[in-house]
Parts: sequence; structure tokens; C-alpha cells
Amino acid sequence: MKCDKKTMLLYAVTDRMWTGRQSLYEQVEDALRGGVTCIQLREKKLADKDFLEEAVQIKKLCKFYGVPFFINDNVGVAIQCIADGIHIGQEDMTVQKVRSLVGENMIIGVSVHTVAEALEAQKNGADYLGVGAMFATSTKQDANVLSKQMLSDICSAVDIPVVAIGGLNKENIAELAGSGVDGVALVSAIFAAERIEETCRELYQISKMMVQA
Repeated sequence: MKCDKKTMLLYAVTDRMWTGRQSLYEQVEDALRGGVTCIQLREKKLADKDFLEEAVQIKKLCKFYGVPFFINDNVGVAIQCIADGIHIGQEDMTVQKVRSLVGENMIIGVSVHTVAEALEAQKNGADYLGVGAMFATSTKQDANVLSKQMLSDICSAVDIPVVAIGGLNKENIAELAGSGVDGVALVSAIFAAERIEETCRELYQISKMMVQA
């Protein structure tokens, strides 16, 4: 399945670290109201049963707002909740194996860090790529920071959409202008914000300007 580049513009990746004042569901709805173009539900510690229950609810929310809903890593949950997509890393199941399980209609995103990984992922059927970390990030402390040149090289090498991730926020998104990237994936810049909806409106405009530059 082909992935629309427009859905990569402001890609929100959840993290329940900042829940408390609001539930994750409420945070996601605020982000959707603020203009995020894609939601990835990322749960590393929830049991599959709880993950699935949450996924079903947030998928309904995304459908209401007309925004694609992706699951991080967990192919079983993605299949059961009939997610729009699944995102996998280099250490996870292969693209071919995931495709054989999810069928042709589900979008598959793959995290890559080099041109070789990008070309391999595209050849194996990935629908889009996540590239990073572009900046130091507290979300993944073991992530190696990539250069803007590497991001540009990856964007030039593939025909599928590319989204940048890792330490991105409203202060540094503009630094990616001219790289050819189709959008940015954000975690703490969205979900740690005091006013998520307002923050997303601002991030949407900054991201749009960066992509068009």
C-alpha cells in the first residue's frame, strides 16, 4: 500500500510518560485537534490485552479525525485492531515477514539510519521510512545522532516518503529545511507540552514551512 506524503508532515508518536493530568486518549485527541497528520501508538510495557484495548479506542478517535493510525512494533495488536499501519525497527521482524502477516493493505514503516538500510527497506516493500535520531533525544538514549547530510542522502536515494525523528521540537525543525524530508515525527515536543492542541497548531505551521523551503 502506498503512503501519502501528506500524512507524514506532523507525525505524533505517543509516550505515556507525560500522562497524569490527562489520559493518553485525551492527549491524543488534543494532538488531533491541533492538526497532527498521523498517530503512532507506542507501548513498550503494556500487556497485549491492554495494548489492544487502548489501540481499539484510539483507532476510533483517529478515524473520526480522518488521520492514519499506526502501531509501533506489535504486529499482533496491529492486525487485531485493523490499524492503518505498523512501524518496525531494524531489530524487529523483517519487512517481508510483516507483509506476509498483515497483507497488502496495511502501511509498513521502517526505521533506518543509512542509505543502505533505506534502499533495503524500500526494496523489501516498506511504504515509508523513519530516519533518525536527528538530534539527541531522551526518548531513546542509545540512539546515534545522524547528520543532515545523511538525511538528505536517504531522501535522495528512495522514492517512498521519509519522516525525520529524534529530538525534534519547534526550535530545531527548521534546520531540516532543504533535506527533502516529508515531515517530522515528534514525541515529547507534543506529549510533554502544557497545551498540546496549541503546540500542535504551531508545530504544524513550522513543519509545513520546513518541508516547503
